[in-house]
Amino acid sequence: MAFSLEKSFGIFERACKVIPGGIIGHKHPAFTVPGSYPYFAERGEGSKYWDPDGNEYIDWMCGFGPMILGYKNPVVDAAVEKVRDLGDGMSHPSAISVEFAETLVKTIKGADWCVYGKNGADVTTWCTRVAREYTGRKKIIMATGAYHGAQAWSTPSHGGIIEEDRAHVHFCEFNNLDSVHKLVQQYKGQVACIILTPYHHILYADQVMPGPDWWQGIQKICREEDIVLISDDVRAAFRLSHAGSHDYFGYDPDFACFSKAIANTYPISACTGKDKFKKIAGEVLFTGTFFSSIQPMAAAIATINELKRLNAVDYMNRIGKMLWDGLIDRGKAYGFEVSMSGPYTIPFMRIVGDKNFLKKQLFSGEAARQGVIFHPHHNWFVSCAHTEEDVKKSIEVADNAFKVVKQKFGS
Repeated sequence: MAFSLEKSFGIFERACKVIPGGIIGHKHPAFTVPGSYPYFAERGEGSKYWDPDGNEYIDWMCGFGPMILGYKNPVVDAAVEKVRDLGDGMSHPSAISVEFAETLVKTIKGADWCVYGKNGADVTTWCTRVAREYTGRKKIIMATGAYHGAQAWSTPSHGGIIEEDRAHVHFCEFNNLDSVHKLVQQYKGQVACIILTPYHHILYADQVMPGPDWWQGIQKICREEDIVLISDDVRAAFRLSHAGSHDYFGYDPDFACFSKAIANTYPISACTGKDKFKKIAGEVLFTGTFFSSIQPMAAAIATINELKRLNAVDYMNRIGKMLWDGLIDRGKAYGFEVSMSGPYTIPFMRIVGDKNFLKKQLFSGEAARQGVIFHPHHNWFVSCAHTEEDVKKSIEVADNAFKVVKQKFGS
């Protein structure tokens, strides 16, 4: 069947009349290659989804991370179905909220308690407030280029932001302890928290793994200066270690934030913390009408248990390495040096020398037209639903895409 987006274009025209921009946020077609990528998804199963035009895609974006066991995973969906008939959104939380918190505390290394929300930004923002309440300080330190959500203090956007929103947010360089020391000394006794991702994942650039002294150095600074250490594990969690990415990299945060893959596409987020912050945490308002929804919690419990049962991290690493190595090999065959960065389970691909990303955009757009979703600007994700056959098919498509890039740009 010839590639077509005719139905999708029609839906998008309707959307533009009633939704600003037609599609909100990072799933807007302008973030990929308009005309080559699907605008909407109609259904998903396993590692694939289909758009309204009937095009089938192997999804290496995993819904931007939440899909970790596969779309329509039977184990997770059965857990949701079991509680569906109980009703939801009632005036009090269900006992399943306690079971969810117990499961997360038991799973995450160093966790003593848990709160839950809906989006990653819910928990990252709340952590900074708890840190300010605990320390009585105002300053927040984060890494330049890091993303901690779309709230006013952290969003990379400038729309609707005023100077006061960012007045106490200061930026260090990831992997540069001197830059952290300088900020801490410049604002001696004023820094409430340092919030960092386990490794540095930014747009339009190679991912950066922490140096051998980075986390030990950050932890030392925080302990000596009584600064709260927040690990924003929203993106990477459960793809590096079942116990949290801080377990993988060997550090001990005061708070750890989770969302995305925690419930295999069902909407929920969570934060775990240390005992010494528990009383203060209870005094900093954190609430939302839909926070206590039963179905996402059932999905999260089932997801966490299934990931452990499958030894999911090892499997995803194996599949990710196959994809990683295959892309480097196929790029080399056409004269391109392909750079792969980050963990095997959360890779980012770049064509060396492609400063404006035009080659990567053509490569990714061509792959999408042939049924494989490789994002041109964002890191990708590997799931337990991806198979060796998916990798094989994806490498075949990549071979064709590299060929198209060479025809247009040369090697």
